Amino acid sequence: MASIFSCILLSLCLFVFIISLKSEAMSPDEPECFSSTSNSPRGRAEKLIRDLNLFPKHGINIGIDDDSLVGAPVIVEKQFSFDLLGDIAPSVKDLGHHAGYYRLPHTKAARMFYFFFESRNKKDDPVVIWLSGGPGCSSELALFYENGPFQLTNNLSLVWNYHGWDKVSNVIYVDQPTGTGFSYTADASDVRHDETGVSNDLYDFLQAFFKRHPQFAKNDFYITGESYAGHYIPAFAARVHQGNKNKKGIHINLKGFAIGNGLTNPSIQYQAYTDYALENKLIQQSDHDWINGMIPDCQQAIKDCGSDGESACENAFYVCTRIFNEVINYYDIRKKCEGNLCYDFSNMENFLNRKTVRDALGVGNRDFVSCSSEVYDAMIRDWMKNLEVGIPALLEDGINVLIYAGDQDLICNWLGNSRWVHAMKWSGQKEFAIASTVPFFSEGQEAGQLKSHGPLSFLKVYKAGHMVPMDQPKAALQMLTSWTQGKLAMTSSKHNVAPK
Repeated sequence: MASIFSCILLSLCLFVFIISLKSEAMSPDEPECFSSTSNSPRGRAEKLIRDLNLFPKHGINIGIDDDSLVGAPVIVEKQFSFDLLGDIAPSVKDLGHHAGYYRLPHTKAARMFYFFFESRNKKDDPVVIWLSGGPGCSSELALFYENGPFQLTNNLSLVWNYHGWDKVSNVIYVDQPTGTGFSYTADASDVRHDETGVSNDLYDFLQAFFKRHPQFAKNDFYITGESYAGHYIPAFAARVHQGNKNKKGIHINLKGFAIGNGLTNPSIQYQAYTDYALENKLIQQSDHDWINGMIPDCQQAIKDCGSDGESACENAFYVCTRIFNEVINYYDIRKKCEGNLCYDFSNMENFLNRKTVRDALGVGNRDFVSCSSEVYDAMIRDWMKNLEVGIPALLEDGINVLIYAGDQDLICNWLGNSRWVHAMKWSGQKEFAIASTVPFFSEGQEAGQLKSHGPLSFLKVYKAGHMVPMDQPKAALQMLTSWTQGKLAMTSSKHNVAPK
C-alpha cells in the first residue's frame, strides 16, 4: 500500500513491537503462517523502519553542536512559520509556532529538540505534551500524520489540519530519547536505556520549558502519546507527580495522562494476541492453541524480568518477541502490505531534511533521524517491564488516566489494553469492573465504546488502527476535548459536537 494516511507506525510511532513469541526455529508441526526469521533487535528495527518507507542516513543522531549552539543558553528557541496551502483562519503568521533545543543537564553533551504550538483557541487552554513510540521514533510522525497543526501533501506542501490538537490545547512534540529525530548528543554514553533516564530528561525539559514560558505554567497539563509511550508515559507522569509532591522546581499542574494503543503491561497484553487474532479470523484455532502453548515461557520470562534484573529483561524480549505473520499489517488488520511496504512516511523525512526547513527550525545542517535503530536497541532491557505498577498511586492521588485504543490494531490491541486496565489493583477496581460500557459519540455518530469510573477511563475507538488520531481525527479531537474538560462521560450523548 503505497502512500496513504491509513495505518500507522507506532507512534507513533513506531515500529514497535512485533508479536509473538519464541525465537526458536519452527518444527515441522508448527503452523505455516508463522515466520521463523530471527534477527537482532537492531536488525529487526532497521527492517521495520524500511517497511515504513523511511531511510534515515544514520542509526542514531550523534554529533557535535553546530556553531550557533556553542556556548548558547540552556534553551535556544525560535519562532517559525511555514507556508500553507488553502484557506486558513487565523493566519499562520499570527500563531505561536516554536522550535527549539534544550541542553539536557544530566548528560555530557545531549540536546533535546522540540516543537511547541500555541493553541489556536486561547492561551489558557491546557498544555499537552505528545510522545511517540518506537522506541526511537520521532514525534514529528504524529505532528505531520496525526494531530499536529498541519499535514503533508505528496508534493511536500503543507495544508491545515482542521482536527489538529492545537485547536483546543497548547501542544508540545518532543524528539526523545536522545538520538531520535533532531535530538542528538556528541557522547554515546548519553543514550538512555531505561525509563528512569527517559523520565528524568523529560522532567528536566519541562522545568526549563515552563521557565522559558511562565505564562503557561499554571495551565492544566496533560501527557499523551501512543505505542511504546505506554512505557514512557506512566514513568514520566510519576516523575512529574513526585517533583510536585517534593515541592522542587516549578510546580507542574499535572491533571492526567492518556495512552493510545500502548505497550504498558506486556505479560497481560501478550496473552491477548491469540484471542484477538482468532476473534478477527487472522489465525485458525490450531494456530491459537499452538501459540498459547508457548505463552507460559513468555510469562515466566517477564516475571523474571521483574525480579532478577537487566539480563533477565533482555532474555524476556527474545523469548516473547517474534514476527507474527509477514502478510498481516500489525497496525491495521484491515489493510494489507504491498510487499514489505506497510506505510509510506517518506514525505516527512524528505520535508524535514530540506535545507530551507532546517534553517527555519534552527537545526543547522543536522540530518533528521526519523526512527533510530540504535535507540531501539538501547532500550531492549526496558521492553518487558511492567509500567502499570506505578499507575494506581497516581489514580489514588486524583490524576486522571485515559487508556484508548483503535479496534483494528493488532500490535497493541484494545483487548490486551482492556485486560490490563481491568486487572489493575486500585481502590476503584471493583467499581470500574461493574461500570456500564456506553457509546462514545463524535459529531452525532457512534465512534466507540467508553467505560469510566472516577479518574479512570477506557475507550475503544471504532474503525481505527494503531494511530487513532490519523484514522479517526474527528473522534480523537472530540476525545481530547471532552477528557481535558472533564466531560468525557458526556460523549455518550449523540448531541456532543467537537469544536469547529
